[in-house]
Amino acid sequence: MRLRFSKMHGLGNDFMVIDAVTQEVTLTPEQIRTFADRHTGIGFDQLLMVGPPTDPTADFWYRIYNADGTEAEQCGNGARCVTLFVEQNDLASRESLVWQTVNGRIVTRSIGDQQIEVDMGEPRLLAEQIPVLAPIDTMTHCVHLCANDQTFEAVPVSMGNPHAVLFVDSVVSAPVVDIGSQLTRHPLFPEGANIEFCEIVEPGFIRLRVFERGVGETRACGSGACAAVVAGIMTAKLRDRVKVSLPGGKIRVSWGGPGQTLKMIGPATLVYEGSLEV
Repeated sequence: MRLRFSKMHGLGNDFMVIDAVTQEVTLTPEQIRTFADRHTGIGFDQLLMVGPPTDPTADFWYRIYNADGTEAEQCGNGARCVTLFVEQNDLASRESLVWQTVNGRIVTRSIGDQQIEVDMGEPRLLAEQIPVLAPIDTMTHCVHLCANDQTFEAVPVSMGNPHAVLFVDSVVSAPVVDIGSQLTRHPLFPEGANIEFCEIVEPGFIRLRVFERGVGETRACGSGACAAVVAGIMTAKLRDRVKVSLPGGKIRVSWGGPGQTLKMIGPATLVYEGSLEV
């Protein structure tokens, strides 16, 4: 069977996007890992699959698979890309779309010039919601994580997927791969976690690097950018509107605080379309 796909990226966070609305698709973790190989396959951080919803109030569902074949719950950059994907493939004509994911719903809106606004919903801040197997300090909003005989203060946040945000003096010198690879599978996170290294330049601007669970360091992570802004606001370091600079480019994040939904604006880009035999 020939499988049609699109290669896309959001600020360098790259994806293989598959239409499961008009074609029947069943993939194994081994096939996903084969496709993800950057030397012998297509190469990507995540595979995104768009299909018809089971929730009648949603327009589509989309599922997210990491390069190692495991399934992820959320992906902010991916949400922007699937929005552009359905628009360019005439699968939807509305500017605003409701997406069903394995861990809730999100809403996206095309605002022109391939810029997409994503309403990521309310951040989840309770230990059992993230989940993290430790009490979160009510004053600092932190838990303590150990790696390489060091202890790190991290702010745990769920954006539909688990994150741990570390504030650092410089993202350039931060040990993202060394420490990130250990903390992403720290025993306090039973489902693993994406690890953010956040440098606050000023209250409305941060620099960020992210070690993604099941992927490694990526050029951008939309949900990670959102989690970093939430952590900065919760610890009184950031304003409610923040520009986030990632290795792949910049996005904008706004959040009014607990009880409010969070919004992110950034680009989505089609690289090429293709097909392969499966």
